[in-house]
Amino acid sequence: MRAPVRPAAVLLAGAAVAGALLLSACTGVGEASPSATAPHTTASGTPAPSPKPTASAAPALVPGGTAEQNLAFFDAVNRATIAAKPGAQGRDFIDGLVAAGFTKADMQVTPDTTSIGLKAASIQFSVKFGDSCVIGQYGPDGSGYTSLTSPALATGGCLIGRTRPIDW
Repeated sequence: MRAPVRPAAVLLAGAAVAGALLLSACTGVGEASPSATAPHTTASGTPAPSPKPTASAAPALVPGGTAEQNLAFFDAVNRATIAAKPGAQGRDFIDGLVAAGFTKADMQVTPDTTSIGLKAASIQFSVKFGDSCVIGQYGPDGSGYTSLTSPALATGGCLIGRTRPIDW
């Protein structure tokens, strides 16, 4: 008598087969092109020196660019602010971003204190680029710094909830 086949076992076996096929599709088949494996030679027949790797350029502001294009520079500026002042607050981040060339009118920042007057566990700050945003969050008490890019909200801003005026 044959044992009944369990649906979970069928799914597991199917997943294993699919995984094996997917992995086999990722392996290279065939020969590498000669230009990828043969050393370059000069007219004298000696190997030419390999090109030196270029150092990646320091991130820079891309005026008129997208949030994605400006994320690395946004991060560099904010990390420098944190290095200079580990307990940085919202104004510190806004001032650092303005000094680096970001447009203050395109920024938002959350309050440094909660609605009952306690120090906020973290603050968020953003810069809008057209229809996208770079958003940073910093929690000096342990959560550290994180950032991301996101589409702008239907309200025209980048941050949800209460923000404070940037009136300095």
